[in-house]
Amino acid sequence: MLFTDRVDAGRRLAGALGHLREADPVVLGLPRGGVPVAFQVARALGAPLDVIVVRKLGVPYHRELGFGAIGEGGVRVISDDIVRRGRVSEQDVASVERAEAAELTRRARRFRADRPRIGIEGRTVVVVDDGIATGATAAAACEVVRAQGAARVVLAVPVAPPDAVSWLRTQADEVVCLSTPRAFSAVGEWYRDFSQTPDEEVVALLARSAAGSPEAVSSEDVGVEHVGVKDVEVKDVEVEDVEVEAGRVRLSGELALPQGTAPVVMFAHGSGSSRHSPRNRAVATALNAAGLGTLLFDLLTEREAADRRNVFDIAVLADRLSGATRWLRTRTPGPVGYFGASTGAAAALWAASSAGPEVAAVVSRGGRPDLAGSRLPGVHAPTLLIVGGRDTTVLDLNRQAESALRCECRLVVVPGATHLFEEPGALDEVSALARDWFTLHLAPQQR
Repeated sequence: MLFTDRVDAGRRLAGALGHLREADPVVLGLPRGGVPVAFQVARALGAPLDVIVVRKLGVPYHRELGFGAIGEGGVRVISDDIVRRGRVSEQDVASVERAEAAELTRRARRFRADRPRIGIEGRTVVVVDDGIATGATAAAACEVVRAQGAARVVLAVPVAPPDAVSWLRTQADEVVCLSTPRAFSAVGEWYRDFSQTPDEEVVALLARSAAGSPEAVSSEDVGVEHVGVKDVEVKDVEVEDVEVEAGRVRLSGELALPQGTAPVVMFAHGSGSSRHSPRNRAVATALNAAGLGTLLFDLLTEREAADRRNVFDIAVLADRLSGATRWLRTRTPGPVGYFGASTGAAAALWAASSAGPEVAAVVSRGGRPDLAGSRLPGVHAPTLLIVGGRDTTVLDLNRQAESALRCECRLVVVPGATHLFEEPGALDEVSALARDWFTLHLAPQQR
């Protein structure tokens, strides 16, 4: 079984947990990746959502070997056998526990903000993660939840190896796992999109659940105030809400044009994102300040976006982008560039491969250009691939795509940055790189 992303996995997992609705459960997500999955489960069950913050206590000289775990409310679970066999002294136990308790408190406060922890004493508790490799963290979570007074503990995950599931059935009252493949090496291989879940997405999901909002959020649609995007002053740019004609559909968008004729950069958003993506909007603002026009628009209608499979239909996304390019030509005759993020980068390259000189430059931010597959050698537009240095899986995929491209191409790695470029200054660097690339290839007179 292959999951599109954590939202898809959560919806499918919720379908297998319907029998718990009458138990009035509490759903707890293991941060960070388990929370987007848990959000969908909680919404389907009509249950409150919270995080279960657990810290493993590792043997000082062998951190991977846990001698216990701690949870909120002063809960501690210690394996006396491992302490004895590992010759862990009382001083070591106290030192490790003190350090982990400080981190536990920090994380819990970060995720919940000012909201209190949801009480679970005497209730059925569903512990959710996005998948299990060894099962150590999930087992610790079950122990902590039971120690906090849960009457029944249900562990629910989309995917896990069979031996881990068998063991975890001894740790929880019930284990629900959708897929137990025997050829298992890592959780991420069972997802098409296993991008890192940032703290901000966890915070936003918990806040929405507490407020009773029915809509999920994408990592891309979480604000960027924390990433240090510099204020950019934009003058003499006319911004207009537009209905973009792309074949048989009309797509909502926002067109920003400097005075006079100017090149326009069209944004192809990634999986689960939209024209409201604050990261892409931050880049668009930097481009506007440099005298470039921008078109931010949705590649899918609201109804289409509700089916997660559509965000990975690169052929359809590319066709929409090509149709929108033809529409844009009726509004402004200037040169056109594409800026793509995640799966949107594949759509941009696919569309550019059939556009010829009509598309003069492409920039990919944390993109999946590999999904353009056989279309890559047909791209003629100069292409810039920007990837975070810590986004290792996507970095490897971009290197493969770079070798397949026959056009002018440059791969830039932003040191220390993760998939969403949420580190201070990382998105500023993306904006500057994109601005310089588009200025060079779309508006050489501005150099």
